Amino acid sequence: MSAGGLDRRGVWIAVGAYVAWGLMPLYWHLLKMVPSMQIIAHRVVWSALLVCGWLSVKYGRGWLRETLALPRAGWMLALSGLLIAFNWGLYIWAVNAGHVVETALGYFINPLLNVVLGVVVLHERLNRVQWLSVAIAAAGVLWLTLNYGSFPWIALALAVSFGAYGLVRKLLGAPPVRGLGVESLYLLLPALAFLLWSEASGRGHLLAHAAAPGWGWDVAALLVFGGVLTALPLIGFAAAVQRIPYSLVGLLQYIAPTLQLLAGVLVLGEPFGRERAVGFAFIWIALAIYAADGLLRARRSRPGPA
Repeated sequence: MSAGGLDRRGVWIAVGAYVAWGLMPLYWHLLKMVPSMQIIAHRVVWSALLVCGWLSVKYGRGWLRETLALPRAGWMLALSGLLIAFNWGLYIWAVNAGHVVETALGYFINPLLNVVLGVVVLHERLNRVQWLSVAIAAAGVLWLTLNYGSFPWIALALAVSFGAYGLVRKLLGAPPVRGLGVESLYLLLPALAFLLWSEASGRGHLLAHAAAPGWGWDVAALLVFGGVLTALPLIGFAAAVQRIPYSLVGLLQYIAPTLQLLAGVLVLGEPFGRERAVGFAFIWIALAIYAADGLLRARRSRPGPA
């Protein structure tokens, strides 16, 4: 802890995780020649090996049995695994199809969607300021739908799938990294079977092109390291939330979609005209109101000096 009571190491770990997530569109864009299904399968396989290996070293071989012994853990982690696989797959496809800005919109919407899920499913109560922020965000989505010419289905599908994933994990209450390990094991065999079939049929991009001059091994290395980029930010995030206030985590999470937006517009050259700017402005105003309200309530709830 620092002198002010805030764990600076925890802050930097959280910032590092969100920066990694924010810059991932640039990484997946390097693999645009690889079909999205193969990228997601590689992501599952290599992250599963890394996460499960790390858990075995840290907790011993009993971590899997202990996690599955939790009530409802078996089927709920299978469900959350399917939700996160869908989210990853749609995200990678969207990035390589030129929709990075819309993926950023999805992750800007996600925190406010979590609020709505808390009300509808967990019967949580919102104050007037929080309802105002949700209404303004909904107005932004409606503006984008009516004025941009197409329904922002990618953004909403990403927000809904990740929101549902978070809800399932919250209802279960399993330790974050252990839960990820079980999810990875559920997805491992189908992903591995798909990759073996792809390589055997000559459609794979790990072994079939490794001997190609110039780029083959580069692609293979990127596919393998994609699993590392999947696992390390999640492990870091799980460590960070144990060190710093959750209200601060809520503010830091906007680093990722902000960097995604900048990457899409400034690096990948996606359009960001007035129509999109107005819609995003609604979302940003809603997030600012929600974040400010959260900070004020957190300060009021702090105990005074003894």
